[in-house]
Parts: sequence; C-alpha cells; structure tokens
Amino acid sequence: MARQMTAGEDIAMRRKKLRYRAWHRGTREMDLVLGPFADAHTEAMNEVQLDQLEALMSEEDPPLLTWVMGQVEPPEHIDRDFLAQVIADHHARLAK
Repeated sequence: MARQMTAGEDIAMRRKKLRYRAWHRGTREMDLVLGPFADAHTEAMNEVQLDQLEALMSEEDPPLLTWVMGQVEPPEHIDRDFLAQVIADHHARLAK
C-alpha cells in the first residue's frame, strides 16, 4: 500500500519538480534564465507563487525568450509582475 504524502511533502516535491523543469527547458538560454531563478526562489515560494512560476514555465521557449529580452511585449494572459521578477533576477545575476 502506498504511503500518503503530507501537504509539506507535496509542496516539497512540487518545488523539486519545478526546479528540474526550469533547468531542462529545451533551450539553453531559457535554462539559464529560469534555472537559477527557480534554485534561488522556489523554497520560499508559497502555492500561489509556485502557480505563477508553473504558468510562466508552461509557455513555449521562443516567445518567452523574446519577452525576457524585451523584444516583444508579453500577451495579456502573462503575469507581467511575476515576469518582471524573473527578468530582474536574471539581470542581477548578469551584473555579478
């Protein structure tokens, strides 16, 4: 019989899966944007914030990269505040 996971185990597993997905996107450019962001922030994220990250990561890499690079405005369904946090984190890492 399978052991039931507690809520804490569920969210820990979700964080681990999101960190893995962030580093294994399919394009190296997005791995280098989302991977470090996920590593640095998922442990402190609540369920709502994890939902925001998951929603952003459900987008295809080519358009997501154009949004991160500021080449194209993201569509209305994208949480622009959360995207801005990801972009700011990426720029801060580049500045180091």
